[in-house]
Amino acid sequence: MTAHHSVLLPEVMEALALKPGETAIDGTFGAGGYSKAMLAAGAKVIAFDRDPTAQAFAAKFPKRRFTLIEDRFSQMDRHGIEADAVALDIGVSSMQLDEAGRGFSFMRDGPLDMRMGASGKTAADIINGEEQADLARIFWLYGEERDSRHIAKYLVRRREEAPFERTLDLADAVEAAVGGRRGAKVHPATRVFQALRIAVNDELGELEQGLDAAERVLKVGGRLAVVTFHSLEDRIVKAFFTERAGRLPGGSRHLPPKQEGKAATFRLIFNGHISPTEAEIEANPRARSAKLRAGVRTNAPAWEAAA
Repeated sequence: MTAHHSVLLPEVMEALALKPGETAIDGTFGAGGYSKAMLAAGAKVIAFDRDPTAQAFAAKFPKRRFTLIEDRFSQMDRHGIEADAVALDIGVSSMQLDEAGRGFSFMRDGPLDMRMGASGKTAADIINGEEQADLARIFWLYGEERDSRHIAKYLVRRREEAPFERTLDLADAVEAAVGGRRGAKVHPATRVFQALRIAVNDELGELEQGLDAAERVLKVGGRLAVVTFHSLEDRIVKAFFTERAGRLPGGSRHLPPKQEGKAATFRLIFNGHISPTEAEIEANPRARSAKLRAGVRTNAPAWEAAA
């Protein structure tokens, strides 16, 4: 099993600038890398993770200053918390990828599940149940797959013969749909699996709501640090900080237009984003596409959440 590494950990901790006795939220607990660093800084830590398996990692942490809440990080503002810092590491964890039974990876055979939590539709439900046009939209919107329509058409024809139940079966079908790898370094199913995972877990909606929730729970001067791993996530985070810092009239395909007359609720800690060092990428290839963006909460009231 691949060892878990918390990506951009020193940079995240520098952005959070925690002091002993402060309250920090680790919105994406996973194996607890950020929580461990927060505790080492002397903070009280409240972590969130919708994945029930996270409890096994949480058992190793001191209960006096640490609490794990089994809930989505988008719900952090519903637990009566006022925080000095919030950290979010968006996306699937290496532990989830490594566990074949979770169905996240096309490199390991397992049930076509992909749920980060314990409820809701599975990837198999979507692949076998959605209309062809809806599958094509999912592949295009969430996976930026250029052959989305052709792949969707092929998969719908194939599922009439037998429903998709296993990850490798789906990966093989996608590869067949595009005519094989044709020398590509990246597996042809990569974007389809990404799209399904995002759709199953409503990852982009969760991120939008989570950013709004973080804005509401942070005290004046509190800091928000967000690490993303692909362009869809980063666009949302970039648009959020740009709008909330009053830089531009916003709007993207995932966020509403800027609410005119609203005061800036964040001050950017640095312009743009921070990327991993070459040394970190060499030690942890998963970090290659990571981007960190961060801001400090002002005294302006939180914006009204998007519907």
